[in-house]
Parts: sequence; structure tokens; C-alpha cells
Amino acid sequence: MSVVALVPAAGRGVRLGEDVPKAFVELGGRTMLARAVDGLRDSGAIDRVVVIVPPEMVAEVRADLGSAEDVVVVAGGSERTDSVRAGLAGAGDARFVLVHDAARALTPPSVIARVVAQLRAGSSAVIPVVPVTDTIKSVDAFGAVTGTPQRSDLRAVQTPQGFDAAILRRAYDEVGAVATDDAALVERLGVTVQTIEGDALAFKVTTPHDLVLARALLNGSGSGRELSSCE
Repeated sequence: MSVVALVPAAGRGVRLGEDVPKAFVELGGRTMLARAVDGLRDSGAIDRVVVIVPPEMVAEVRADLGSAEDVVVVAGGSERTDSVRAGLAGAGDARFVLVHDAARALTPPSVIARVVAQLRAGSSAVIPVVPVTDTIKSVDAFGAVTGTPQRSDLRAVQTPQGFDAAILRRAYDEVGAVATDDAALVERLGVTVQTIEGDALAFKVTTPHDLVLARALLNGSGSGRELSSCE
């Protein structure tokens, strides 16, 4: 039951304010993409990684990541869903597929291993989550509060998200909508999505503040993974 991880890295990530696509911003001398791939490998749960990058960067990324047989680099599309489709095409006959954000470069390998373990235990879709600590408000188009959901019922979703490969392919074929995460597509099929414990270090580097935090964590610990709040 082979496991293939897809890493979409074709987006620009304009909110980060850097001169290069977000996945190629450096943390401690290595790109976020390279660190994300390292975490997948270090988990010991992944058979192959398919990295999806802008077409003009395929050769460069292949050289950067090396010629290892367990990493494949393919060209992505203009939307994230286009890139995941390209990754699925490169996943071959994988039994399980993980989709992982390159911007979650400090995700501990233990989180990745837990996602795969839950898939092997029988779940069709698995996502790591962490509790929401802030009060959340829903608002209308004019900024007026329309409701306050119970915080205890809310979770912030991380990656990698893991799926039975056939179900994720079906979601992309039948649902076909643009979504912020792959679990949302699978939910529309009526498939139960199981949650597991995530980790504070699996935060997504999206803003300049996030980048400062990631670099500070690396400067303080070497890999950053030693600072896991869940261990």
C-alpha cells in the first residue's frame, strides 16, 4: 500500500512580500520547499514525493532537490487545484496520497507519520488539526457580526492531508470546484474526514510575521522541530 506525498509549490505567495515564489524563500539556508520535502522523508512513512512547481522552474528544482529516486518534480498550473491534479497524474498507482503545503516547512515528521498511520488504520481522509484559541466571529459583507460559533467546536486545519487515492481522484473528477483545501472537496462527496492531533510547528508561513517566527525558531533550535509544543 504505497504512499505518495504531493507538494504543490507553483503559487506566488504574494502576501509574503518576497521577490521569489513563497516555496523558494529560504529558511536557515534552505528553501521552504526543500525543508518540507525533508520532513516527509524523515517521517519514514512516505514512499515517494511529487513536487509541483512553476513550469519554468522544473529543471532548477530538480537540481536543487537532487536526483533521488523518491522525488519527482512536475510542472503545475495557475490554480492550486490544477497543481494537485498534475501531482495526482504523477502519483501513479499509489494507494494513499498526502497533500502537503510547502509553506508548512517546519511540520514535525511525527505529524506526517500519524496521518499515514490513520490512513492505514482504515480512514479514507485524515487531516491534522489544532484547537482554535481566539474567539471567532462570522460577519456580513458590511463587517457587522452575524454570529459567534462555539470555540470548542472549531479546529484550525494543517497539512499534510491524507486520502485514499481513489477518493481524492474522484473528488477532483466529480466535484471539480476550487477549494481552499482538499478535504473540503472530499467532504462534498459525503466522505467522513477524520481529524488527528496536529502541532504548533506545522503553521503556514504566509505573512512576513510568519517568516520572522519561522526563522527565529530555526535560529533557536537548528531544525525547529525540537520545539514541538505537542511533545
